[in-house]
Amino acid sequence: MDTAGDGAVAAISKGKEQLDKANQKKGEALSSQQMVDILDVCYDKALQGIPKVSKSVDELAEDYSSKYPTAEKAAKALVANQLVKCTTSGFLTGLGGIITLPVAVPANVSSVLYVQLRMIAAVAKLGGYEPNTDQVQTLVYACMTGQAVADVLKGTGVKLGTKIATASIEKISGATLTRINQKVGFRLITKFGQTGIINLGKMVPLAGGVIGGGFDLVTTNIIAQNALKLFIETTIERSEQNDSDTIGED
Repeated sequence: MDTAGDGAVAAISKGKEQLDKANQKKGEALSSQQMVDILDVCYDKALQGIPKVSKSVDELAEDYSSKYPTAEKAAKALVANQLVKCTTSGFLTGLGGIITLPVAVPANVSSVLYVQLRMIAAVAKLGGYEPNTDQVQTLVYACMTGQAVADVLKGTGVKLGTKIATASIEKISGATLTRINQKVGFRLITKFGQTGIINLGKMVPLAGGVIGGGFDLVTTNIIAQNALKLFIETTIERSEQNDSDTIGED
């Protein structure tokens, strides 16, 4: 019996099978969950910062809070400065190659997501929220959907334009967070993909895209305004809710 020959044939067959799967994967549409996985990696990196390249979210927020008398003024100054940086050609240099994503996408895509998520998370921090909690992280993702944010948050107990109390954010259920994340992933894919589909083999820039090395100012500004409205502006009391209530179903 030619066991060596059989082994070689089996190895070749397995290799071909893996190659076929890889080639097939390139043509597959990016799923909502894969989109969220990409956001997770970029968000984690944004919270930590990149040594010698960009500050962590905590450091960025502290820098602005020490220079301005109120959280609102600090957040608006942060946003204004980030918008200037984001639209400056060459600002993204050095970011993309440092961020390793679970799905192969162009470096400029990871850079765009990194900077925008970092900006939103810093605004949340200035507003008194903890960006490393699941609830705040999901709300940061919701801001990334631009003009679709109101629809994404519909039915969650969170309204854009009214700063939700931190105690209420903590009560947002796991099931509700999952639904929001699913909506975020779907919205980003359909909004920024060509004909509603982002292919793994031909990824297009997300969240406004990259133009001449910089960001799309209009889209980035919409995202920034979402963050300000959700985490900074007018605080309202949720008197209709008891302390034991949970927002959304578990």
